Amino acid sequence: MARANRSSRRDDRLDSPKGLRTSFRLGGNPSQDRFGRFTEAIARGMGTPWFLFGLTVFVILWMIYNTAAPEGIRFDDAAIGFTALTLILSLQASYAAPLILLAQNRQDDRDRVQIEQDRQRAERNLNDTEYLAREVVSLRLAMRDLASKDFIRAELRALLAELDKPDEDDKRE
Repeated sequence: MARANRSSRRDDRLDSPKGLRTSFRLGGNPSQDRFGRFTEAIARGMGTPWFLFGLTVFVILWMIYNTAAPEGIRFDDAAIGFTALTLILSLQASYAAPLILLAQNRQDDRDRVQIEQDRQRAERNLNDTEYLAREVVSLRLAMRDLASKDFIRAELRALLAELDKPDEDDKRE
């Protein structure tokens, strides 16, 4: 019974897309979320000017060292096209692309949840607006049935005129 309550509470979370929630989980998987946050941090880092600057400095230093250093201590020869540097950059690119795609997929899922919440909020606002419009119309209709200030004044004048009239009739008698 307690497990069913725990799993239903997990399903009510707003940070996971509605379509990806499951009603049955075996202990949850916090490491998957941790890995997703890690991929987002890496993707966010790779998208900064500092990363590009650092990578450029790394490549320039690599090329300068392997070109200007004595041949005995070089580890990547310029004559064969900096093979080790090419392999390192290819490896970095082969890991960067999937990490960026994973981060992008997580962002798409969050966007989907946000769009659904915005749609629901807009629907509630529309319903509230329609309700208020109906209330205003009903108040206007009710106000038509109420006596206006001018109507009340006219009625009071008529009553005063009637009250004054019998006094004149009394004087004649």
